[in-house]
Amino acid sequence: MQEIQHAQLFSVGHIILILLIVLLLFGGKKIPELMKGLGQGIKEFKDASKNEENKSTASSEKQIEEK
Repeated sequence: MQEIQHAQLFSVGHIILILLIVLLLFGGKKIPELMKGLGQGIKEFKDASKNEENKSTASSEKQIEEK
């Protein structure tokens, strides 16, 4: 039987190729704007999840106090 060797999904060469394609598609000036938007989206997601955790913790504490 032949053994099939699986390559890594993303090797260094693959990542470099993807970055070059992104650079060609969007250009050097557009990439910082895209990353800024991505960063803001991640920050908003984290803030929303923290607010949700605070709400659930507060409601749990309130239920304990009522008992």
